[in-house]
Amino acid sequence: MPDYNRILITGAAGSLGGHLRRGLAPLASHLRLVDRVDMGAAGPNEEIRQIDLADRAAAMDATRDCDAIVHFGAPPREQTFEEIVSDTMPASYHMYEGARLHGVKRVIYASSIHAIGFHEVNKIATTDMPHRPDTFYGMTKCFTENLASMYWDKFGLESVCLRIASCFPEPSNRRLLWSWLSFDDMVRLVTAALTAPRVGFSVIYGTSDNSQQGVDNSKASHIGYRPQDSADAFAAKVLAATERPDLDAFVSRVIGGEFAAHPHPDDVKK
Repeated sequence: MPDYNRILITGAAGSLGGHLRRGLAPLASHLRLVDRVDMGAAGPNEEIRQIDLADRAAAMDATRDCDAIVHFGAPPREQTFEEIVSDTMPASYHMYEGARLHGVKRVIYASSIHAIGFHEVNKIATTDMPHRPDTFYGMTKCFTENLASMYWDKFGLESVCLRIASCFPEPSNRRLLWSWLSFDDMVRLVTAALTAPRVGFSVIYGTSDNSQQGVDNSKASHIGYRPQDSADAFAAKVLAATERPDLDAFVSRVIGGEFAAHPHPDDVKK
């Protein structure tokens, strides 16, 4: 018997959302898929809603009759402040407020390593280290993590915030040898967050079982996430194809890498 009757997946048209669409199907009798772009035809036990989550009425209606929300619906890039306050932040708020109003049991949120991007790699970031966002993009992740924390403390709505590091088909550079998360492990991570008996408000890093590690999940073992893939299988290929970086360079020292050196988005436009 499935764990849930209906799971809402936002960002279902995206790269990660597409994998979740397939991987989470066994957990629910129904999947409600939401994105602002076309998601193709609905499969068995799927519902399709092409909406903008910044639209309060549409977003609230999308959360109705759902038992869990997997909120992956946000641009995976740097944004301007104007985009953030008109789009990304309202979308997150609507998911949490819709969950509160409609009795959703649990929200799984796609946060990011960039919420703590200015911490140094050699410090091995734990799940309770303070926020140090490296971009406006990372700042939106901090906002929603804090929103999730408040909704747990004030309203008893459980959340797991997944600080995804680098989720790609395979590692393509040396930084990814510690930060890589395979698509299959990403599905395992979300599945663990949905099926753990009790999570309260939890934060967990999204990486595979890589020998090199820049983050520490020891304080999130209650989630039960057990990665099965590893960047180690690609290490020889990556090392042979890439030059050794300047280890004293700023982008080599901080968890956020190149994101930490990203200019202000308004300056990029000039």
